[in-house]
Amino acid sequence: MLHVTRHAAAMAGLTTLLTFSTAQAASVATAHGEVEVPDAPERVVTLHEGALDAALAVEVTPVGAVTTRGGDGVARYIEAYLEEETRPAIVGVVREVNLEAVLAERPDLILASPQLSDEQYRLLSKIAPTVVPEARKLAPDNWLHEARLFGEALGREEALEKAITRVEERAAAVAEAVEEAGVGGSANLVRWMPQGPLVMSDALFSSAMLAAAGLEVTDAGLVNQGGVHSDPLSLENLSRLEGDWLFLATLNEEGDQALKAARKSPAFARLPVVKSDRVVPVDGQLWTSASGPLAAQAILDDIEAALLP
Repeated sequence: MLHVTRHAAAMAGLTTLLTFSTAQAASVATAHGEVEVPDAPERVVTLHEGALDAALAVEVTPVGAVTTRGGDGVARYIEAYLEEETRPAIVGVVREVNLEAVLAERPDLILASPQLSDEQYRLLSKIAPTVVPEARKLAPDNWLHEARLFGEALGREEALEKAITRVEERAAAVAEAVEEAGVGGSANLVRWMPQGPLVMSDALFSSAMLAAAGLEVTDAGLVNQGGVHSDPLSLENLSRLEGDWLFLATLNEEGDQALKAARKSPAFARLPVVKSDRVVPVDGQLWTSASGPLAAQAILDDIEAALLP
């Protein structure tokens, strides 16, 4: 669960810091009802990886953002869209927001995760209008609903739709090329952690990108209904993954080391997908934590490079 730190001390000063503009021009439908937002927000703080992605996709650089999972800064693929002099300040980690750091950025709009708690919402919404998407049952198109809400809150609906269209057109082109090359088939997505490999759900954002590119994504029945990933697997159980392609993600150096050790084991070497040289190492920050139009393009880059070199 996401936690807001130092909230008691920060709340003591909130009554004198409620300075966000009263010149509201629009409202958006959020998980907490209609929220009035500025017509053209100038100081945006994002507390969700998908919100940061959507903001940058419509050329809004937030003044504050949280770190990505497994890292101490924004996701690596995001760096290409940041300028050093305007890069967002870090205001916490995905699971723990620093309320004082958010206050220090004097936001006029906060974009948050669907998992933001009611308590956290009450605190943050006293600082600035806080937009929280409705929490939905895990589904491949959740990212579209979230991105469109963030685009609307930023007053950049048209730019956001254009970004989505570019993703759809790119995915269709990759799928056509994959079919023509005869390199499609089934695929499994696995995140390798120090405690072992986790099979990721076929309802995740990155699974949707694989499917859009023409691959049949399967979790081999190892992920419980509604779950994001399986329990850690032994190397022997990993053999239950029978996809034609295996996309292997690690979040950090510890995961990288665990995967390097696994690659030296006979059980790993016996996997048919290893023997056919169809194991694709990918960035876990991008593939298992990110969402949004920019992340979609980056994932399609990886798929294209792996299947259509």
